[in-house]
Amino acid sequence: MKIKFSILFVFLVSTAFGVSKVKPGIEVLRDSQFNILQGKRVGLITNPTGVDSRLKSTVDILNEASEVKLVALYGPEHGVRGDVYAGDKIETILDKQTGVPVYSLYGKTQKPTTEMLKDVDVLVYDIQDIGCRSYTFISTMGLAMEAAAENNLELVVLDRPNPIGGLKVEGNLTEDKFISFVSQFKIPYIYGLTCGELARMLNGEKMLDKQCKLSVIPMKGWKRSMTFDQTGLPWVLTSPHVPQATSAYYYAASGILGEFSFMSIGVGYTLPFQIFAKDSIDGLALSKRLNDLNLPGVLFRPISLKPFYAVGQGKNYSGVQFYLTDYKKVRLTEIQFYVMQEMATMYPDKKCFGPETENRFGMFDQVCGSDQIRLLMAKNMKVDDMLHYWRKDEAAFKQMSKKYWLYK
Repeated sequence: MKIKFSILFVFLVSTAFGVSKVKPGIEVLRDSQFNILQGKRVGLITNPTGVDSRLKSTVDILNEASEVKLVALYGPEHGVRGDVYAGDKIETILDKQTGVPVYSLYGKTQKPTTEMLKDVDVLVYDIQDIGCRSYTFISTMGLAMEAAAENNLELVVLDRPNPIGGLKVEGNLTEDKFISFVSQFKIPYIYGLTCGELARMLNGEKMLDKQCKLSVIPMKGWKRSMTFDQTGLPWVLTSPHVPQATSAYYYAASGILGEFSFMSIGVGYTLPFQIFAKDSIDGLALSKRLNDLNLPGVLFRPISLKPFYAVGQGKNYSGVQFYLTDYKKVRLTEIQFYVMQEMATMYPDKKCFGPETENRFGMFDQVCGSDQIRLLMAKNMKVDDMLHYWRKDEAAFKQMSKKYWLYK
């Protein structure tokens, strides 16, 4: 009976997801009989996104492998199994399924301590990223690389697709004054690398305080032009408001503006990161103004809503929903800046840079990697005044980062 059920489960999963075109790093590692980990005590940094193409957790894959000795688990916010609620801090616990100790990297420390690493020979990192600098999983990876270097450990990255793809690069480099957990590295806002490629670059360009012994287990079948839907892999939500792979596009297009409570960006409604809405505005007029800009690859339509929670909870809001019509041509990050511009023209008393948002200027600047985006735009509320600054580092970064590519 168990065998029949297993066959049925595999059939249903195969039917749901199709045949995967891409093998993530964990599957490539498994195909090698876990060669790089044999004879070593392994500590794994992961969360619910660390799964194979049949949704089996990397935790369980490593724990069940006779060649591997899994001795420690490390989890960012939400925990290794996704059973920790947003914002909750936890101390060391035992994983119920494996009995392996779980150390939190969200709370007292975001970096593995020497005490946490005392029984470990090699650290393994397996977390799905979304390709935006402000999404903090890559910051966790960088701190893990530093901890590995400080404790003379090897770090192995099990590579995964960048859902935005490997060709888009947008935004200025983070400047020294604005280094933070939401802009940990001097990279563009959209950086066009997988986490494995980024780790190679952090080491190679000495972007970390110390360089670790690094190995990357590359994917098989991934190409730079691929968006996530082309991989055949199942998407596991990376956080509550990133439920689909396409959410990564929308996050890039609205998340910076979302640092203010100036407008709803759909967090708290059924379209997270896909709308721009506020009370007492004309969504039809705003959509027309935005469409009249003829921005490449995006269209807008009016929308009315009542957010369930977060910004605008229970209020009647109106605004626009945006649609990506040509992914190759669209400049994702710049969509939100044009919304700011048109809102300021239509409603001079509703400018995003004003007294009601002043307490968030610091976070906005950190996410942008500079205060110049805000300062240049605030003069006339025109995107053209700051666009040269936002784009100034992209070409050089594209050229430099190519030497760390693992995929064409």
